[in-house]
Amino acid sequence: MADSGRLFKRGSCLSTWLRARKARPQLILSRRPRRRLWTLRWCSRRRLRRRLLQAQAAGVDWREGVRQVSRVAAARRPKTAIPSPIPSPTPASEPEFEFEPSSRCPRLLPIPPVRPVGPGRALLLLPVEQGFTFSGICRVTCLYGQVQVFGFTISQGQPAQDIFSVYTHSCLTINALHYSMPEKSKKELKREARMLLKSHLNLDDRRWSMQNFSPLCSIVLLEHLKTTAVNFITSYPGASYVFVQESPSPQINPEHLALRSVGIRKEKKRKGLQLTESTLSALEEVVSVSCEEVDGCPVILVCGSQDVGKSTFNRYLINQLLNSLPCVDYLECDLGQTEFTPPGCISLLNITEPVLGPPFTHLRTPQKMVYYGKPSCKNNYENYIDVIKYVFSAYKRESPLIINTMGWVSDQGLLLLIDLIRLLSPSHVVQFSSDHSKCMPDLTPQYVDDMDGLYTKSKTKMRNRGFRLAEFADALEFADEEKEIPVEFTGHKLISVYTDFAFRITPRNRELHNKILRELSVLSYLSQLQPPMPKPLTPLHSLTPYQVPFNAVALRITHSDVAPTHILYAVNASWVGLCKIQDDVRGYTNGPILLAQTPICDCLGFGICRGIDMEKRLYHILTPVPPEELKTVNCLLVGAIALPHCVLKCQRGVEGIVPYVTTDYNFKLPGASEKIGAREPEEAHKEKPYRRPKFYRKMK
Repeated sequence: MADSGRLFKRGSCLSTWLRARKARPQLILSRRPRRRLWTLRWCSRRRLRRRLLQAQAAGVDWREGVRQVSRVAAARRPKTAIPSPIPSPTPASEPEFEFEPSSRCPRLLPIPPVRPVGPGRALLLLPVEQGFTFSGICRVTCLYGQVQVFGFTISQGQPAQDIFSVYTHSCLTINALHYSMPEKSKKELKREARMLLKSHLNLDDRRWSMQNFSPLCSIVLLEHLKTTAVNFITSYPGASYVFVQESPSPQINPEHLALRSVGIRKEKKRKGLQLTESTLSALEEVVSVSCEEVDGCPVILVCGSQDVGKSTFNRYLINQLLNSLPCVDYLECDLGQTEFTPPGCISLLNITEPVLGPPFTHLRTPQKMVYYGKPSCKNNYENYIDVIKYVFSAYKRESPLIINTMGWVSDQGLLLLIDLIRLLSPSHVVQFSSDHSKCMPDLTPQYVDDMDGLYTKSKTKMRNRGFRLAEFADALEFADEEKEIPVEFTGHKLISVYTDFAFRITPRNRELHNKILRELSVLSYLSQLQPPMPKPLTPLHSLTPYQVPFNAVALRITHSDVAPTHILYAVNASWVGLCKIQDDVRGYTNGPILLAQTPICDCLGFGICRGIDMEKRLYHILTPVPPEELKTVNCLLVGAIALPHCVLKCQRGVEGIVPYVTTDYNFKLPGASEKIGAREPEEAHKEKPYRRPKFYRKMK
């Protein structure tokens, strides 16, 4: 009887609740105001979110309904009951809930509306100060308002920007910014926005945009992006996942389908790039100094151990500076992870366009470049310093300079960094640190003055020896009008930055990760050999190479001592630097011409020596360098930077035996077992056992 009574009561309560639900207004969302949101099941939360979206689309403030229910429920409660607090009002444009792990309180998140506007195109409406995190590649055009991507501001009327939010790095976010509001009514603003959208969208899409329009929102057009570099890199097995990744669970909602046609996927905010407070503070300080300094252009040196965010900071800083300045200079001193050139180079570049992706998506032609030939400067520090001095001499001090350094900051690496600070005399030193990086002393001006470097002495020792700092002026090889100005080391300002990442690269897989990034940079450079879009890709073995006589260029192996009888074996099927030396090599009748030591000379580009004709005494070189610059090339440098294995083993259209690939290889040849393409570990630079892929050098 007790059980039947309970069943009767439950059924009565349920029917009463159904009658009350049908009788109340449709926009009242909560049937029990005192019930906590986190006690709802997943299906109930989904139903609540759907009703919130319906209320927002109807243009009614759904919070009023919640407050009415709360007041009615409060009136029905006994007077002794403690009333539950009414939640603070939140913007109506934020309907999706997310829970804070600490307070267990719901927090509203934006759901930016997305609409397909044609094949491979989608329209994105972003409320002010809201973001859209995504993975993949696309072309972004700001039709109305103002957005920011990776520190670079894109306003209406500016050209479209190619954005690469790839798998190897953190996802990028399109953030809507505040923009100046003219003294116009909402109707006039809508009319102005409709005129801007007229040349990009059809009538139905413009109507949809105006229905969801708010005065402070930004309207962004996302387009499918296909470039020659993307097609070339993704044509190789194992590299297609870099740009676009398939969703682990297929979705069928309209938003996912619209973004999928563009080639991107919406990601959670925590997967996007997160900058710490110290990083943002350092960026603000450096940008303000660069834009307000009148006496001269600041020189910013960025240092720290591996995987602490130096490269990410440099890209963000470049984009921030390009918002106010026409150009930024960049000095690359990291041989293993170069930003704008293939690996193994020290270069000086003038950057005029934003960098909205990882290094292999924005290779540039430098003003001055030297091919060092190795991913590290181990056992050859003096040559490394000389090359930096040679490249730094081309800096004209007309725009701010950003200096990127190596991640080796322990033992001799720290002493080498002190030499660079004294040599380059930066005005600001941005030093990175994190919990997982090794402890590094603060590089204050006092510390740099008191410490001896590898090749420089402390300020006290130089003063005791009567050594004048102005004697460095000749070594830096400044321009003629600046040679009379003595070099005064007035010290620098140290900016300490602490970083922390959600995921970290462990020392165990760091070497493999860096090697993959270097191979992607080489593939990106080789993509310049391909015809422009929309022509199909051409296999490398079917391209016509340049024929270079033996007596027209000199040869040098930079990373190892190779016997003269084996020099052509080392050059054949290798990645070569096309350089220009001052010596004249045209006086030699026969070849090959061998150099006794590695010269410090300008590098104009790179290529592949795809074959050697011994009868006609010719090198066959594949290179994207234009013919007018090739006329000045008289030296070929071969270093430890190797071609990616996929270039030799995965060429399309090759039938039968693959050229240059074999299981029979003599590792006893000088230079045959040299460790190539791997970055030296930070701790003590110890050699590890390594077996080189079995390739043989085939000659015609």
